[in-house]
Amino acid sequence: MKIKVSRKAHFNAAHRLYRQDWSDSKNNAVFGKCNNPNFHGHNYELVVSVTGKIDSETGFVIDMKVLKDLIKKEIENSFDHKNLNLEVAEFKNLNPTAENIAVVIFNKLRPLIDAKNELEIVLYETPRNFVTYSG
Repeated sequence: MKIKVSRKAHFNAAHRLYRQDWSDSKNNAVFGKCNNPNFHGHNYELVVSVTGKIDSETGFVIDMKVLKDLIKKEIENSFDHKNLNLEVAEFKNLNPTAENIAVVIFNKLRPLIDAKNELEIVLYETPRNFVTYSG
């Protein structure tokens, strides 16, 4: 029997969707308002889920305090109140779309979660726009 446990978190961050190798007109056509050269921000909502078997000794799939601390250390401390384009190394050459942010979060957490467990990232950029990534 497998069960999924989840932890919610949030961070506020600014970004600009932009490709240096594209003209201004192409960036504007593809990214619209999200291409603002002065950046724009979101209140991101994050759901990190771990799926696995319940440990017979602890009754946990993962200790939720451990998961909370991993999210705080690896994600919130790295992304919260940051300009993703300018202050987060992973986005130096990677467009910080919701899709790419979710993959980066997954890649930061995956090595820290027991390999026998599945990991899923759900990232809400707005209350109506969200992405899901599970590797």
